Amino acid sequence: MKEGKAFLKSKMKWVGLVGLVLSVFSLFVHFLLARFTEDGFSEYQSSITIFSWRPVFEATDLSRTSPLYRRLWGPVGQLESLHPHANPKGYYADPSAPSNGYIFVRIQGGFHEIRSSICDVVAVSRFLNATLVVPEIQQTTSKKGISSQFKSFAYLYNEETFMAALAKDVNIVKTLPKTLKSARRNKEIPVFRVPYAASPYYYLHNVLPILIKHSVVELVVSDGGCLQAILPPDLEEYQSLRCRVAFHALRFRQDVQDLATNILHRLRAPGRPFIAFDPGMTRDALAYHGCSELFQVPAFILRRHHWCFYSLNLCFKYCPSFDMFILFWSLPKDVHAELIQHRRAWMRKRGIIKGQLSVNSAKQRLKGSCPLTPEEVGILLRAYGYSWDTIIYVSGGEVFGGQRTLIPLHGLFENVVDRTSLSTSWELSRIYGREANLDESYPRAPPSAQVETKLDAWKNSGPRPRPLPPPPARPKTYNIEGWWGWVAESDNEPESTVVELRTNAHKLLWEAIDYTVAVEADVFIPGFDRDGKGHPNFASLVMGHRLYQSAASKTYRPDRKEVVRLLDQIHGHIYHANHSWLTSIRRHMRSSLIDGLIKALNKSKSSTFLSHPVPECSCLRPNPSETLSNASTPSVHLQVHAALGVVHRCPAWMDGEKNLSSNEKDNEEDIDENDPSSSRLFLQHTGSHDAGGEDVNLKEESQFEDQEEEGGD
Repeated sequence: MKEGKAFLKSKMKWVGLVGLVLSVFSLFVHFLLARFTEDGFSEYQSSITIFSWRPVFEATDLSRTSPLYRRLWGPVGQLESLHPHANPKGYYADPSAPSNGYIFVRIQGGFHEIRSSICDVVAVSRFLNATLVVPEIQQTTSKKGISSQFKSFAYLYNEETFMAALAKDVNIVKTLPKTLKSARRNKEIPVFRVPYAASPYYYLHNVLPILIKHSVVELVVSDGGCLQAILPPDLEEYQSLRCRVAFHALRFRQDVQDLATNILHRLRAPGRPFIAFDPGMTRDALAYHGCSELFQVPAFILRRHHWCFYSLNLCFKYCPSFDMFILFWSLPKDVHAELIQHRRAWMRKRGIIKGQLSVNSAKQRLKGSCPLTPEEVGILLRAYGYSWDTIIYVSGGEVFGGQRTLIPLHGLFENVVDRTSLSTSWELSRIYGREANLDESYPRAPPSAQVETKLDAWKNSGPRPRPLPPPPARPKTYNIEGWWGWVAESDNEPESTVVELRTNAHKLLWEAIDYTVAVEADVFIPGFDRDGKGHPNFASLVMGHRLYQSAASKTYRPDRKEVVRLLDQIHGHIYHANHSWLTSIRRHMRSSLIDGLIKALNKSKSSTFLSHPVPECSCLRPNPSETLSNASTPSVHLQVHAALGVVHRCPAWMDGEKNLSSNEKDNEEDIDENDPSSSRLFLQHTGSHDAGGEDVNLKEESQFEDQEEEGGD
C-alpha cells in the first residue's frame, strides 16, 4: 500500500516536472517568434487592423473627365513646363582633398528649422572647403529620453543616404577624430553662435581664419537657417546644392518612411484624391503675431443628421448652402489664450518681439497676420466646389488648442483624418525604438518655507472647526491637446520634464510623416506660413518641396487679408452664400495658384530659399506644339515663366518623357465646357428632389461654371 502511494507521488512529480519544462519551452518559442518574425507580424497586424477612420462617400463619384474634376484636382496648366533640375549647370569640381578643417554643428529648433539648417551647413562646408561632421540635432540627443539605438541625426534621417548622396559635394564624416573629440569634450575648440541668414562673407572673414588655425570649429544654429536665402550670382551653384540636400539627400529613417508610405496607401485606398491641410496654429506663432483671441470661437458646426441637446446658450440653425445644422455656442476666454499671452510675454523679455504685450487680435486678423482658422479654410474649400465627402488630411504635427479647434472642419467635411486615424498606436510606438520606461511620478521639490509655515499654523490653530489645510502643490501636467495645468497657478512656466523632452523628439517623427504625406497630396492648402519667429514654417517647406518636385500640382496660397475681407462681407449669414460671393471666392482661390506663388516669390524668398527654389532649381521643357502656336504672341505660360524668372532649358535627356500635346488638352477643354452635367452642385439641398428641380439646378450651376471659366483665366 505504501509502495503504491510512493509510486503515485513520484509519478505526479514527473508530470509536474514535464509540465514545467513544456511551459519554459513554450515561453522560449514565443520569445524567438517575437524576436525574429517582427516584420511578418507587422504585415499581418496591419492587414487585420481596423483603423478609426470610417470613410463616408456619396454613392456617385466625380468623373475624371469632367471640368469640375480638373478644376478641383487637375494640374495647373501654366506650371506644367516646370521640371526639377538640381544638377550642376556648369563645371563642378569635387571637394578638394586636403580640407581646411572640420565643422561640427549643433542644430536647435523644430522640424522645419532643422531641415533648413542642415541644407545651409552643407553649403557653408563646401564654401569653406571644410569636412562636415554629421550634424547633431539637439532635440534628439540621448539626454532627451529617446531610444539609445539611434544617434542624434539618425533618429530622424537616414545617415548613410545623406553621406552617399553628397559624396561629390562635401567631405562628410560621422564623428570627429579622437584628438579633436577630446578637445571638444574639454571645451577647447572655438564655438560660433551663427546669426540667422548670415552672409557668405561672414564665414569667409570670421569663421575661416579660426577654422584654419584650430582645424575645427563648432557652429551652433538655432533660428532655422545660417545662410542667407539669396546668394550672389557667382554662388548660384550653392543654391542647386541646397536643393540636392533638401530634396534628395535628406531621406527619413526607413521605419519612418515606411509608415508614411503605408499611410499614403491607406489614404488612396478608396480611389479618391485627397487634400492636405496644415493649420500652422502653433503656440509660438500665435504669440509672436498677437493672435490669442482666435480661440474665442463663436460657433461649433455639427454634421448633418446629428442631433445634440444642451440647456445653455444653444440654438440650431439649418444652413442650406452646406446642408447641415449649425450649433451656435459662445465660449469664454479659456486657458489657451492665457498660454499664448504668457508666451508672448516671454518673447518680449528675450527680445524676440519688440511690440506691446497686448495686441488687438481683430486688427491683426484684418491685416492678414493671423492664421486662417480651420473653419475659414473649410469654408473656402466648400465654396470652391469641394464636396462634403472630400478626404482632408490634417498635417503639421500638433495643433495648438487640440481637437476643439478642428471641430468646425469636421462639421464641414466628413472625412477629416490625420496620422493617428490612419495608423495604430503599435505602428507609431515602433518608430520610436526601444525606449526606457520613465517613471512619471517624479520626486517633487521640498515644500517652500511659506507652505511649511501654513501647515504648522493649521496644525496649531486650536480646536475645531478650523480652516482646511492648504492644498498640495500639483505637478505640471501636459498632453498633446494643449492643456497645461500650471497656467492657473503660476506665472512662471516650469522646466520641461523628461517625458516632455521625449515627446518633443516624437513630434519630429510625427512631422516627418506629415511632411511626406503633404508633399505627395493631390492638393495642399496652408492655414499659415510663418512660425514663432516670423520665419517660414512647416507649410512653407512643404510648398517649396511641391514646387520643386511637381510644380503643376495644386498648391493654394490664399491671401489671408483678402480672405478675411471676403468672409467679413457675409459675416452675419456666412453659411448662406450668394453667387457673387462664391464667384469672388473661386476667382481668388484660382488666382492663388499662380498669383499667390509670384507674390510669395517676390515678398518672402529673402527669408528662406527652400520655400521658393525657383528658378535656381527648375528648368523649362515646353511643348513643341505650344512653342509653334505661340511664336507670334507670348502666351500666358511664357508670362508666368518670366515672372518666376525661369530661363534654363531642361537637358536633352529629359525630352524623351511623354507629354500631353497642347491640341489634346484644348480638345479636352472643349469637351468639358460643353458638358453641363460635369459640375457637382455647391448650392444644393440634400434630400428628395424632383427631376425638374434638379435640371434647373444643373443648368444654373452650368451657367455659373461657364461664367467662371470665362473670367477666371
